[in-house]
Amino acid sequence: MKRALQIIGIVIVVLIVIAIALPFVINVNTFRPQIESQLSSVLGRQVKIGNLHLSIITGSVSADNVSISDDPSFSSSPFIRANSLKVGVRVIPLVFSKSLQVTDLTLDQPQVTLLRAPSGVWNFSSLGHGSSEHGSSEHGSNEQNAPSSNTPAKSGAPAPAAKPATTAAQPAAAGSTSSSSGFQQNLSVGSLNINNGSVSIGDTKAPSKAHVYKNVNIKVSNFSFSSQFPFSLTADLPGGGSLSLTGTAGPVDAADAAATPLSAQISVKQFDVAKSGFIDPSSGLGAVADFNGTVTSNGKQANSSGTATVSRLKLAPHGSPATQPVQMKYAVNYGLQNQIADLTQGDVSIGKAVAKLAGTADLRGDDILLNMKLNGENMPVNDLEAMLPALAVTLPAGSSLQGGTVTANLTITGSADHPVIAGPLKLANTKLAGFNLGSKMSAISKLTGGSGGGPDTTIQNFSANARYAPNGIQTQNINLTVPSLGTLTGNGTISPAGALDYTMAADLSGTAVTGLAQMAGMSGKGGSIPFFIRGTTSDPKFLPDVNGMLKRGLASQINSRIGGDQGNSIVKGLSGLFHKKSK
Repeated sequence: MKRALQIIGIVIVVLIVIAIALPFVINVNTFRPQIESQLSSVLGRQVKIGNLHLSIITGSVSADNVSISDDPSFSSSPFIRANSLKVGVRVIPLVFSKSLQVTDLTLDQPQVTLLRAPSGVWNFSSLGHGSSEHGSSEHGSNEQNAPSSNTPAKSGAPAPAAKPATTAAQPAAAGSTSSSSGFQQNLSVGSLNINNGSVSIGDTKAPSKAHVYKNVNIKVSNFSFSSQFPFSLTADLPGGGSLSLTGTAGPVDAADAAATPLSAQISVKQFDVAKSGFIDPSSGLGAVADFNGTVTSNGKQANSSGTATVSRLKLAPHGSPATQPVQMKYAVNYGLQNQIADLTQGDVSIGKAVAKLAGTADLRGDDILLNMKLNGENMPVNDLEAMLPALAVTLPAGSSLQGGTVTANLTITGSADHPVIAGPLKLANTKLAGFNLGSKMSAISKLTGGSGGGPDTTIQNFSANARYAPNGIQTQNINLTVPSLGTLTGNGTISPAGALDYTMAADLSGTAVTGLAQMAGMSGKGGSIPFFIRGTTSDPKFLPDVNGMLKRGLASQINSRIGGDQGNSIVKGLSGLFHKKSK
């Protein structure tokens, strides 16, 4: 027994010595031209690798300083750079027949540059083409220079367990389309990995504004150009947050690698819109988004559906984050050639308030151009109030909206950075608690002979045509019915900083038409009181429009009904109803 253990020990020592010695006996660098040539042939790009190192114990060959050239019509800089490439190989064929059979590939810390031309063509679209093909394309001239074929290859069954790629055959010359195509059909790798990569995605017109994804990790199993293969991808998003993608891809489209079919689950966590660099900082837009859904592509069109949750939404430079998250169930179709996204489902909910969003987003230019509609019927006011700070709209100090519903029929157009939102708004049966409109409008108080009502303002109906844009909010055709006062009408604006500039008229009715108002005949349209609203949304100021009063003939109407000194005193009183002296 002791002797057997000694023999086993000697064998182990011999194997260790062989494992240590073989890398010095086998000059693995003799395979470098062959590997460079084969990879260049497969990718249609020049591939350069540094010194090769063989490890018999792990059954791998590693290479330093790996680079893959870009499509020359995009850039002269490398498409991929990596500190090292590790290639898993079968040791026995390598030792005894000097045949290099690849079982897995791993790129460590690669830097990848992805560029898109105005035509929609990507710099990786020509991967797998011969150098004579990809080098002659003029990607940026016009739409017809996009790849001529976008018909996806027929989806094959998931690839069986991959056979190791072999380079024992005489390598084809780099750039030879026919030989590289044949090699691609036979190439399969059991495991393909990218570890701790950095991917820069940008446009050819502004490569310096590229968005960088860090800590990119990709795992591909049973890779083959000619069949489907499973993959997973994780990455840190620009500005914060994470991305996860898991699914299948392939077969690789022979005409355009970007048109390769894809089906995957996608998850985004804590994506910070403001810090991402996708939005112009001057827009004031901000949000943190979580997203879960699916994405599929047939090479011509990509489809995605799922649920997005947006918290801390901010829509204006002077706004503050909304206090309640926004959730949207969506479905969108994206044309890979025309670069237009069609939102076919957009169920937007804020608490119990639900609206429908639909329309298109055009991604062809420097800005994303929106053309959408948002419709919401009888949405609870209490839930929507949380969105007012995001629009830089603040209620009067100490007040809040309670109860009632909002109906909106809005269009959203223009740049996604600076959208214009316009359309009719209707508010019904709500209360502005903590704000007494009658007492603020001292003219109404004096005319009614009372204090202007209780501490709250009950709103029976409010309607207006609103327009929200970067230069502020415009409201036209305002019609506000307050039972204790009557009806207020007019037009005006709210600046981005919240400054008010409104020209209004109060038509007294009901309990407001008492005392002097009734004596002066100031009920109905003929007796409307013109006034201005100034100040800010948090501290509105109600001021008299004396010239407007005189133009409406109220002074002559009062004098004709009352006459004498009493009539003159009423006219002077009207001029001072808003604590402003007559001129």
